[in-house]
Amino acid sequence: MKNNKLEVSAIKDGTVIDHIPADSLFKVVSILRLDHLQGMITFGTNLPSKKHGKKGIIKLSDVYFQDKDINRISLVAPEAKLNVIRDYQVVEKKDVEVPDDIYSIVKCDNPSCITNHEAVPTRFLVINRKKLKLRCHYCEKITDKEHMVIL
Repeated sequence: MKNNKLEVSAIKDGTVIDHIPADSLFKVVSILRLDHLQGMITFGTNLPSKKHGKKGIIKLSDVYFQDKDINRISLVAPEAKLNVIRDYQVVEKKDVEVPDDIYSIVKCDNPSCITNHEAVPTRFLVINRKKLKLRCHYCEKITDKEHMVIL
């Protein structure tokens, strides 16, 4: 009998971001600016997942993230998991978390906000983690997940 299982090679050292909702994979690539990396990146989308139906995964050789960088993906993939790999072994597992403050990641929805007219970085306070609602630090406009524009 043939083995019809798809296999992706393991990485020796680096980071695996797993359990990304399939429709959010390319948003994660964008948020982390992975298109600028020179090293090996393997990603898959629409892979079978018992928990989510379909999922995405990203494997990055010799790339490690600080917590603040990984937590950025919580805006589009709050279920994602991070695995740090050393010598082909998972040495650390982390869940992404929505941070208290969001800096320079999300565009303010208010056309009158100073961030849309001057070179001022956006800043939001997270007011609801579960429904992902953010309040602009400057104009106090509330932005929710459905209206969020990632910079």
